[in-house]
Amino acid sequence: MRLRDALAEPGLRAIAEIKRRSPSAGDLRPEADPAQLAAAFERAGAAAVSVLVDERFAGSPADLTAARSASRLPLLAKGFFSERRELEELRELGADGVLLLLRDLDDSQARELMGAAEELGLDALVEAHDAEELERAVELGAAVIGVNARDLNTFEIDRPAQLALVERAPRDRVVIAESAIASRAQGAEAELAGADAILVGSTLMRAADPAAKLSELISRPLVKVCGLTRDEDVAVAAEAGADLAGFILARETPRRAPGVLPVPETMISVAVHVGEVTDDGAHLVQLYPRENGHRARDGVLLRGDQEVAKVVDRPWQETDPTHYERARAAEGRVVLAGGLGPENVREAIESVRPWAVDASSSLELEPGIKDHARVRAYVEAARGVGSTEPRRSGSAGFAGAGSGTRGVGSTEPRRSGSAGSAGAGSGPEWS
Repeated sequence: MRLRDALAEPGLRAIAEIKRRSPSAGDLRPEADPAQLAAAFERAGAAAVSVLVDERFAGSPADLTAARSASRLPLLAKGFFSERRELEELRELGADGVLLLLRDLDDSQARELMGAAEELGLDALVEAHDAEELERAVELGAAVIGVNARDLNTFEIDRPAQLALVERAPRDRVVIAESAIASRAQGAEAELAGADAILVGSTLMRAADPAAKLSELISRPLVKVCGLTRDEDVAVAAEAGADLAGFILARETPRRAPGVLPVPETMISVAVHVGEVTDDGAHLVQLYPRENGHRARDGVLLRGDQEVAKVVDRPWQETDPTHYERARAAEGRVVLAGGLGPENVREAIESVRPWAVDASSSLELEPGIKDHARVRAYVEAARGVGSTEPRRSGSAGFAGAGSGTRGVGSTEPRRSGSAGSAGAGSGPEWS
């Protein structure tokens, strides 16, 4: 499979990078064995493997050969390339794609190298670091565009700027968010901004088990703890491994938060509203229509004004025998809410395979006050059935970035694939 096709597959894809050192961070994994790592990354669910072949990263072309000998995945050769002969050599050594840095190439050079790559059967990952370079990549017709959060001159990271560029990228290109992804939440942020894939290097190389870390980053469902009202409960949810922190700002609930509380970088904050949205400073908004003075059964998850997921819930203070069925039939990412807790979240995930699960009242000592043991048990139970496999819309299966693709040649926004549902729980959920 070609590199660009592998990255355009359903779900949030990952390029796992092999590099022994970084100019900004120094030694990362000096003893790294490219063959061993490439094979392990393939087993862990990587869509492709990136191999640093530049001596500044303690890499060499031989590392590419070693990785090729151990893995069938598409291989991306990374370095500072400016001549056709370099691409020819990399192709002979087993590369399926090459990195082209617009920072170092003018349009004429970039166009020439992109043409050479195409002739050689290589996919070019054209990397941009700012709005000007992104515009150049688009105008050059790059099919695969990488958006790097790291300034290669200062080595500083600017993730908000990266996410803004990812969001601006055309939907008919394969877009990769590169650098500064160390948690599921950070990968999910890139996904929701529109990235088809993430490229992860330093985080994997620093991990005790790089393949296990990769699996963790791309596993689904994400786990949301909602109804948080206290800093200490946010801290426990984060420590337990929850990805999303929910703060209910609607007036009709005893779980109403004083506001959106601070969350660590490993979490995404979600403000829950009914009827209308106020300016609350959360990363995402969970919005329900208002019916009969309370929230309606289902809602949506918003990033800015863009719907990024459906929330399949239960009616206010009622059960719903069609809950699982509705969730499984839903198209796009689905956040599964309503009646979830430590006792039933595994069953719900296995039945519906959602993009995210969401629990609130079943994790409480009293409204708005979390039972820390139950929070930990719920997160642990949800993590125990995670998967990297995307689901197809309207059918069981875990969801990554989506059920459709935003692949080359398409002008339509991607339809994201997932569905979710909850079984009977301990009362109405506010999530």
